[in-house]
Amino acid sequence: MSIWRWADLIDFVPEHARITLGEGQTPLVRSRRIGPSAGLKNLYFKLDFVSPTASYKDRFAAATVSHMVAAGKTRCIATSSGNTGASLAAYCAAAGIQCLIAIVEGAPLGKLQQMLCYGATLYRIRGFGADAAITSAVFDLILKWGSEPDAAVQVSSYKYSAPGMTGVETVAFDLAEQTPTIDHLFCPAGGGGLAVAAARGFRKLVECGVLAKSPAVEVVQPEGNDTMATPLRDGHAQAREVTSTTRISGLQVPTVNDGHWAVTECRASGGSGHVVTDDEVWETQRRLARDEGLFTEPAGAVALAGALRAARERRLAPDAHIICMITGSGFKDPHSVEEAVAATAGAPLVSLEEFARLN
Repeated sequence: MSIWRWADLIDFVPEHARITLGEGQTPLVRSRRIGPSAGLKNLYFKLDFVSPTASYKDRFAAATVSHMVAAGKTRCIATSSGNTGASLAAYCAAAGIQCLIAIVEGAPLGKLQQMLCYGATLYRIRGFGADAAITSAVFDLILKWGSEPDAAVQVSSYKYSAPGMTGVETVAFDLAEQTPTIDHLFCPAGGGGLAVAAARGFRKLVECGVLAKSPAVEVVQPEGNDTMATPLRDGHAQAREVTSTTRISGLQVPTVNDGHWAVTECRASGGSGHVVTDDEVWETQRRLARDEGLFTEPAGAVALAGALRAARERRLAPDAHIICMITGSGFKDPHSVEEAVAATAGAPLVSLEEFARLN
């Protein structure tokens, strides 16, 4: 079953208009090595990279493209740093909708190739995703083009595509089915939409009596794109614009986007903000692969990097039930994988005789 089993808790779309590729109901697995080594007895990973296009953004695309079908829209005008574009391209292909995507300058080749395979039209824009002024100007153009009668703007944030983001709220619904106890949910944040969606999803479950209380939704950002994590942690009311310097693809969002809501919603849940370095993220990516058997892109390791830093800072109880979102596959960003294995011997070419002598 897809996210549409939660149709009564997300924005209604007529059944005939629903587009699904089998998104949702992704695995929740317990940490075997990283959690115990950090003194965290109950650390879990939500494997949302086990999705049709290999990222959690499929929850968004399923809902938002279905809304387009219901409204008779035939052109999708979108922006993306990679995963949103891949998801939208796939679901638009399934729905027979044209898809044009403005891409951030630093988007990984693997994600671009995936979008192109689905038939999307791409434009990679110099400075987009790093420079706040250029990023804002791109959004102005997208909004203008998307205002035409046959088109719709699709950006994975509540600010631009709120109906689609209700699909991301199903992360909370999945988790409520999978485990009776959640104290903290750690989410990576670029624009902040995932954290907002998780907090709102848990709030809906509390309001309808499924949960007694919401877990603390924790926001984790690279220090080179700290728009909301520090404001949330330090008690400020709003997020802020920055010049993005992080090399973590997918989290290069220098504008506020959903940041104000992330500060408000996550603070209300009892959550805080956490800032990590790019080096911490890459090391965590390597550890997930080698210690847990989980192959994720760097952005998918950010939540765990934040949880590990919080553990070192004694901000987490040792017996707390902690879930980290693992949001995208390692196949999305092959360059980061090359860096992760650069220090190893790789796979040398040997003769049969040499191979026979190895053991």
